[in-house]
Amino acid sequence: MAAATLSPAEVLATLKRGVSLPADRRRPGVERVPGIPAYRVTTSASRPDRTLLFFHGGGFTGGSTADHLDLCARLADAARGEVVSVDYRLAPEHPFPAAVEDCLSAYRHLLTEGCDPARVVPVGISAGGTLVLSMLLSALDAGLPMPAAAVLLSPAVDMLFLGESVIFNRDSDWFGPERLAAMRNDYLAGHDPDDPLASPLYADLDGLPPLLVQAGSGEVLIDGITAFVSTAQLQGVSVTFDCAEGMFHCWQAFAAVLPEGAAAIERVGVFVRRQVPDEAAGQGP
Repeated sequence: MAAATLSPAEVLATLKRGVSLPADRRRPGVERVPGIPAYRVTTSASRPDRTLLFFHGGGFTGGSTADHLDLCARLADAARGEVVSVDYRLAPEHPFPAAVEDCLSAYRHLLTEGCDPARVVPVGISAGGTLVLSMLLSALDAGLPMPAAAVLLSPAVDMLFLGESVIFNRDSDWFGPERLAAMRNDYLAGHDPDDPLASPLYADLDGLPPLLVQAGSGEVLIDGITAFVSTAQLQGVSVTFDCAEGMFHCWQAFAAVLPEGAAAIERVGVFVRRQVPDEAAGQGP
């Protein structure tokens, strides 16, 4: 039985109370990926020639493939691809840059196994969105080929958290400055928060692939995200900015009960399929 539909206000109120929301009861195919701490998630819609390299959320200190399984399945359906979800090391036991190293290793692994980078799209939500950018910057520095595109869902792009929305959007989001500061302390463990690898807002972004940045106007992080979009565009990066009016942090993860979340994932799928068309579509008669 599908979960009941809720309004954005109902979902936000539930999250502020710290109560879990139900996920879809579907069971996608899940198998361990040999050689890296990751799982391949597939549905009946998945094509083997389109790979989403997924980095979960959880503030760099929590989260896993298991508790993002519904999101992974929905992404696989929307993009009509396979999802490789990485269970990277978590802070505070493994502070920055351990998670970045794990994400880069996963991308290297895909390439080593013969995956065409032009058929790969890294996707990350919240901390995972940050790690997509950190991984891409590390890959550029290592001389690795860029993937076809990348998708950032509510990423934390500025560990200084300087945007005014951190204060003014507290009522329209489900966490605030105190939680952000605790996350930063655990993840960076004293490392400089304006290091471009930790705060991609301050990075040289030239050479990045096309990006879809999806965020909600009600997020505490929206000012930093908007600044990142402008900075990336000024540096010549192709950026599609999908700002959903009134939505809070990571509303996409609650698609099982929130129609706006399901619609956002469908828009991600459209972007991915546009960047990585079905192989048959590019073949001659």
